[in-house]
Amino acid sequence: MGKEKTHINIVVIGHVDSGKSTTTGHLIYKCGGIDKRTIEKFEKEAAEVRRSLVTLLILYML
Repeated sequence: MGKEKTHINIVVIGHVDSGKSTTTGHLIYKCGGIDKRTIEKFEKEAAEVRRSLVTLLILYML
């Protein structure tokens, strides 16, 4: 018998800002669903967005 991947559906329910996305993201990462390179790419993109927002805020305050 060949190695088969099992797919599961998970529902995460919780209040606003209770960490649903963070918990789910960590679970997927720890289970090997996202590789380290992809995480690094997301972190780089997030840093670029933060820099852009800070620049816009500074320009708005001038």
